[in-house]
Amino acid sequence: MNIMNSVRSAMQKRALYLRTKHELEMMPLNVALDLDIYRGDAARIASRAVYG
Repeated sequence: MNIMNSVRSAMQKRALYLRTKHELEMMPLNVALDLDIYRGDAARIASRAVYG
């Protein structure tokens, strides 16, 4: 049962990572600039937000 929980957790984190990355990439440029975010760093930012 512990293995199933680990797999489920990993799948949930992956889905959250992909959603977060997509949202950052699709963010309007003016919003990204206001937040001081370079959309090219979306993968790094999403990874840090989800995985720590």
